[in-house]
Amino acid sequence: MTFTQYQGRTIAWRLLGPEAAPLVVLAHPLGMSQSVWDEVLPTLLSRYRVLTWDLPGHGGSAAASGALTIEALADELLTLVAQGGAERFHFVGTSIGGALGQYLLVHHPERLATVVLTNTGAVIGTPDNWHARAKRVRDEGLATMAGELAPRWFSATTRENPALVEGWRAQLARTDDESYARLCEMLAGFDMRGAFTDSAERDGLYLLGGSDDLSTPPETLEALAEVLNAAPLEILTGVGHVPSVEQPERVARRLMTWLGARRDTIGQHGVAFDEGLETRKRVLGAEHVERASQNATTLDQPFQQMITRFAWGELWGSQDLSVTQRSLITLAILAALGRDGELVLHLKTAHRTGVSEAELRQVLMHVATYAGVPAANHAFGLAKQHGWGDQGTTP
Repeated sequence: MTFTQYQGRTIAWRLLGPEAAPLVVLAHPLGMSQSVWDEVLPTLLSRYRVLTWDLPGHGGSAAASGALTIEALADELLTLVAQGGAERFHFVGTSIGGALGQYLLVHHPERLATVVLTNTGAVIGTPDNWHARAKRVRDEGLATMAGELAPRWFSATTRENPALVEGWRAQLARTDDESYARLCEMLAGFDMRGAFTDSAERDGLYLLGGSDDLSTPPETLEALAEVLNAAPLEILTGVGHVPSVEQPERVARRLMTWLGARRDTIGQHGVAFDEGLETRKRVLGAEHVERASQNATTLDQPFQQMITRFAWGELWGSQDLSVTQRSLITLAILAALGRDGELVLHLKTAHRTGVSEAELRQVLMHVATYAGVPAANHAFGLAKQHGWGDQGTTP
């Protein structure tokens, strides 16, 4: 867990996975915390970098000190994304997290790759109900109301697990009353039905709901799908309001499919230059890429563009292998071929791709076995010259 200050308030957040991997942002529901994603994380982290955070007054984040707006939540998130060094990112949001995703789609579409909105709506509930909920929370407190509210998140099957329900009841009871009430008031005024004026369908937008969701039932998701120009919608049977808690393995598989779906037809139409450039900067670092671009002449500029689209856009951009796996393969090939210039470049950036010292050692030992001891010995020397390894015996 990391803590950072934003406009005088402490935010609890996590940034997990290799720096060079594509970023996925996960936004949690009202009254819960970023822990709703814990069972999904291992699958996502096999290919992606992941950012999660707690809403104001939730989990480890400090209480709100003033009125809360969807704009303020978006600014808070984009501040965290900037600290993670990402320009574009995938977004997955549940309930109020899905409301935030809709706002980003309208106001910051250029920042978004794939967007998955779960258990949410263009309108959630009614203004009267949200204002009544806010008043009741201020009058009675969440510690009193949690036993009533928490079970509503889950399907009847999930409620048969009393430890799970009690754990989330306790989480809700600890949530700051005023922050929760202000978020209720924010949802009372949330209405995106007229916000999506672009009639064209957006690639990489998916909706997910639960058949047993009491807060945002399937018809709410169906209405949102129409607002979003018939965005693909899947309803999970026997699931309530929080699929990532109730069926995490199924949700993880769905996310892995959707997050990579835009690349299914890459072989037919290729990758845009900007997409390849984004991946190249993420792996090699923006300074190196900018320097290479500045040094390009009329002779090699088409070559630089070609490798950006093909090597970085199509190959490194594919999630069929993790960025760490691609880095290890590249290091082995360059060491075996004796391509010192490129090898040094990738040795310098291997930490960014998540390569460990033990993994690098094993790769170079494979090079010794299959490409020759001199090649591996030379590569070990270059690695040590560029900061790999500490003095002492190997553990």
